[in-house]
Amino acid sequence: MSWLDNLKELNEVNLADLDLENVGSWPAAARGLLIVLLFIALLAGGYYYHLSALSGRLQVAKEQELELRRQFERKSFEAQNLDAYTAQLTDMRQSLGALVSQLPSDTEVPGLLEDISSKGELNGLDIEAIDLLDEVVEEFYVELPISIAATGSYHDLGAFVSGMAGLPRIVTLHDFEIVMDADDSANLRMDITAKTYRYRDEADAE
Repeated sequence: MSWLDNLKELNEVNLADLDLENVGSWPAAARGLLIVLLFIALLAGGYYYHLSALSGRLQVAKEQELELRRQFERKSFEAQNLDAYTAQLTDMRQSLGALVSQLPSDTEVPGLLEDISSKGELNGLDIEAIDLLDEVVEEFYVELPISIAATGSYHDLGAFVSGMAGLPRIVTLHDFEIVMDADDSANLRMDITAKTYRYRDEADAE
């Protein structure tokens, strides 16, 4: 049967008479047309799915390219300025080493504790406890924490903290905790950690 005959047969087919549940009984022309339509639909679906996958991969590739460009620009800038960064780091280390070397070789603990007690008494505080904590060895220096517990008025505590900055030794204050004295509402209790420093020598490295 030629394609002209199939076309004539297809024109004579009444679509209302076709039963989708019994495709085998359809005329040959109708079955052929259905196969062609299904084939076209499969091609279109596969093509669309393939294009979607390619589009997603293309978007990912563009984002990766953009990130790689940023990394390249950053590394290129760092490479061009590497010598300047190295020189700056060397200067900073030398400056830090020079400053740290000016720290005393020992913590002079007795004198420091006496100075802290004197500051407290001078500002009207009652120093309840001064406890030495374990030393902390850092790269260039050794840190000695000192736990201080004192009671007094708000202004007395403030004057004491300000006065610590005037000590001849480098002392920093950390971990403030101030609560109301249970026995005297006019007084406050302050727990604070003072840290002093000394130059790290070879014995500390052992």
